[in-house]
This record gives sequence, structure tokens and C-alpha cells, in this order.
Amino acid sequence: MPAGRLLSMLLLLQTRGRLSAGQLAAELGISVRTAYRDLARLQAAGVPLYAETGQHGGYRLVEGYRTRLTGLSGGEARALFLAGLPAPAADLGLAEEVAAARLKLLAALPAELRDQATRTAAVFHLDAPGWYQEAEAQPHLTVLMDAVVAQHAVDVGYRRWRAPQEVRRRLRPYGLVLKSGTWYLVAATGDAGRVATYRVAQVREVTVTAERFARPAGFDLAAHWSAYLAEFEARRFTGVATIRLSADGLARLPELADPAVVRAVAGSVGEPGGDGWAEATIPIENVRHACERLLPLGAEVEVTGPPELRQAMAAIGTALARRYGPP
Repeated sequence: MPAGRLLSMLLLLQTRGRLSAGQLAAELGISVRTAYRDLARLQAAGVPLYAETGQHGGYRLVEGYRTRLTGLSGGEARALFLAGLPAPAADLGLAEEVAAARLKLLAALPAELRDQATRTAAVFHLDAPGWYQEAEAQPHLTVLMDAVVAQHAVDVGYRRWRAPQEVRRRLRPYGLVLKSGTWYLVAATGDAGRVATYRVAQVREVTVTAERFARPAGFDLAAHWSAYLAEFEARRFTGVATIRLSADGLARLPELADPAVVRAVAGSVGEPGGDGWAEATIPIENVRHACERLLPLGAEVEVTGPPELRQAMAAIGTALARRYGPP
């Protein structure tokens, strides 16, 4: 019976308040019978834990009881310091709070774990934006964070890519997501409660309203975001193209192409012909977007279909030859 599970159970009760044996079992991935045995072991060890009966009963700790962090393993102590990465906290206006929390955590750790956590924090640094990208200005991020936490609806002015570009929305913000250095707001909009995603840098103004809302029961931000990414990738590719790549083009593809294109080439590329070139099938959004994504490969790629994409690439090549050719 792992001691770590008992500590996890104790911390769940400390942070959540009253929990039933069934709820604890679901959280820890154990049977209800095992949960009852673990609760009895905690009581036998002197933890001030008592049961409440009735329809809404469960187990809770005596008011004011707190365990110290002496049960942490070295890996867990290091993980806590990696979770408090400073750049996202600074974006949210919480840099000072995170620094203060780290100091308090250090003070609560035993000396040997304190040394491990300090060494870990000194050798890891997060720089979220990709290369060749400037960090976006997002002056409304902290206001949106406060609205997310307080569950207040917001009126926003938003600039989107399609017409009409300038729109106004009343949103019920469910959460914030940081992806590749870019912050996104996940929010419900309209009476039907459709959940949509908004790029925080494109928010032009925010007014926090007096309207309160409740997130739907069971809403999981991480699960929603994963489903959104899968649906977005499936939706954005509307066609396919057939291309030929040289050996050099294949080698440089991962650094120059969209990850979805790289995966598609890896799954469809044939054996190289006598000229060393290989054929593959890739997904495309539209002709213009495909041209923009294939041009970095220069003369190491040839489009064989569809005809309209081949013609568009040929037109660009002709224009470049005229621009750079002899006068």
C-alpha cells in the first residue's frame, strides 16, 4: 500500500473539504473498498478525520488541520518548481505572487528537498514563443483572467480575420489557454451557449459586466482544448495535393513545413525514382495557402496536382524569373 496514495488522499481532503469514499476512489483510481481501508489507516495514524452521515455526507478533516509538505518526493518537489514558470505568471500579472509562493514553498520543504528544488529552478527556463515571432501585446489579459476566476460575463470588442472584422460580443469566459506563446480565451457566447475560442491579442476592449454565470457541470478545459485542436485541424484542410520532393527537400521538410504536412508526407511518400525524387500526398487549405507553404522549399518541390495549384506555382515562378532575370 503506497504511502504516496495516503498523502494524496490527505491532500485531497485538505484542499476539497468533504469528500465521500466513492469520490476519493474515483480521484485516486482505486476501489471504494480500498478507499475505506486507506481512510481507516489515516485515522489510525492520528489524522483528525471524521465521517458525516446523511445524503450529503462524507469524510472531512477537523477545521484548521493542515499537513506539512514533508511527504513530497524529490521528483515532486522539482515538479512543483517547474509548474511555477515565471513568464506565463508575468503575463497574468502574478509574477510577485508566484515569487512569494515559491519562497513559502521553499521554507516548508525539508532541507534536502529544498536543495533539489532550487537546483531544478536554476537550470530550466521557459521561452514560449517560437523562433522568428515577437511576443504579442495583450493588455486585456489580466482583466480577462479576473473575469474567468470570478465568473463574470464580459463585453468585448474583437478583431477577427473575416468580414466584418470588428465585432462586439458578450462572452462568458470559461478559461484561458497558453499555446506556443499565444494566449487564447475559451468562452461561451450567445443564448445557446456555443463555446468558441478567441485570441487574446485580438481583443480590442473589455468591459466586465455584473452578469454572473456558472460553467457547465463537468466542463474540462484541457479536454475541450484537445477536442478543439483536433476539430480545427480537420476543418482547415479542404483538399489534397500531390507533390514530388528531392532528397534535399525531404530532409528540410520538418524545418520548413506545417507539422500536418510533415506527417502526411511521412505516411504517403513513395520510393525515390531514378532521379532521386519521391512522390507524396499532402493536405491543403486552399491554393493560395498551399503556395505560401510550399514556396520555402524552392526548387526542391514540384506540384503535380491539382492543376490549379500547379498553375499557381508556375505563375509565381515565372514572375520571379522575370523579376530576377536579365533586363
